[in-house]
Amino acid sequence: MDAVETKSATVFLKPPWLFKGSALYQLHLVKAATARTFIPKEFRLVEAFGYTLGGFFLAQYEDSPFGVFDELVVIAGIVWNPPTSCAWAARVLVNNHDACLHGRKDVGLPSHYAGFSKRIAAITEKRRDTSSGFLNRVGVGSFVRSTIKHLDIQVSEIKDSSEAEFCSMRLPTSAS
Repeated sequence: MDAVETKSATVFLKPPWLFKGSALYQLHLVKAATARTFIPKEFRLVEAFGYTLGGFFLAQYEDSPFGVFDELVVIAGIVWNPPTSCAWAARVLVNNHDACLHGRKDVGLPSHYAGFSKRIAAITEKRRDTSSGFLNRVGVGSFVRSTIKHLDIQVSEIKDSSEAEFCSMRLPTSAS
């Protein structure tokens, strides 16, 4: 697990908040019936043909009111909140106790403490050389080996003294 640097939550409760870092926002179609199990009944789900838009938001903050930390937000779907719509967080996982407490108590998010494990790994793959088109068609073409680097991320929810794996991701990276 990555160590995190924290700042006192009592000092940083009032907005505006400034977060600096990088993030990935991945959207997916989610069955409306599944999304409704995470969304309070008083909110109207934005849906079409039995689906809504859900997904996840994965962020790594280099600077924030709570210091350096990672965050994974699981988005159940889009809800109508006049005059606009917004993404509904089904679960928020962070590796900073102050950010977790602030999200739960001051913002009303379903925040939980988690561990984030990250490592860069390489996969060597063999694929057909496309420059020799005729030879490939007759089955005697050559193969080229290439190395693809990716970032493996594992997120584990931590409750008391137990830890349960929540999800694993493999993301492409340009790191050398």
